[in-house]
Amino acid sequence: MRTPAHTLLLLTLTCVCFIAVAAQFEREGSRLIVVGALDAESTVPFAEHLGDKAIRTVVFENSFGGTPEAAESWAGAVRVAGVTTEITGQCHGACAIAFLAGKEHRFAAGLQVNSLLIPMPARPRGELPTVLTQYTGPGVREGWQPAQGLLFTSTPTLFGRVYNSFWCDGNQGRDTSRCERVSDADPFKLGVLMELR
Repeated sequence: MRTPAHTLLLLTLTCVCFIAVAAQFEREGSRLIVVGALDAESTVPFAEHLGDKAIRTVVFENSFGGTPEAAESWAGAVRVAGVTTEITGQCHGACAIAFLAGKEHRFAAGLQVNSLLIPMPARPRGELPTVLTQYTGPGVREGWQPAQGLLFTSTPTLFGRVYNSFWCDGNQGRDTSRCERVSDADPFKLGVLMELR
């Protein structure tokens, strides 16, 4: 039988698991690996790293959360540097906006499941390419819903990677299996992802 102390401990541990960790940087040759949430405090060190012209690719690894202000700042730094962006694992919220600002953007190869959640205030109506431009360009603050939006996934199989698109209403938390599948949302045709060269 659980005592109130056990229940409190479980709740505390659950909350700690969902606290966003601020962005950490690691350099691997011409690649800058960014792990954690994109926060405003990390914008300056990120831009300093990108000031090194040897950096050609920014890899976002398991990045959840971030504010609209951070999204705009990070995306601006990526655009100015003209780097390629890549995702390993999850890239949600502010990370998605920074990722799409890359000169080229792609999911990493490998055995991990990759996902990109582009925050949107409401389910898209009309032509998806136009809708994506509206929510990923300058001024993303309007209607910001970090856990609600279009989710693009890439899952490894024995026969290659399988790509899917979903609408997430924000009530799914980290359980993206609760998101609704979207047809006619090929991430390559929409320009969300680019083929590996």
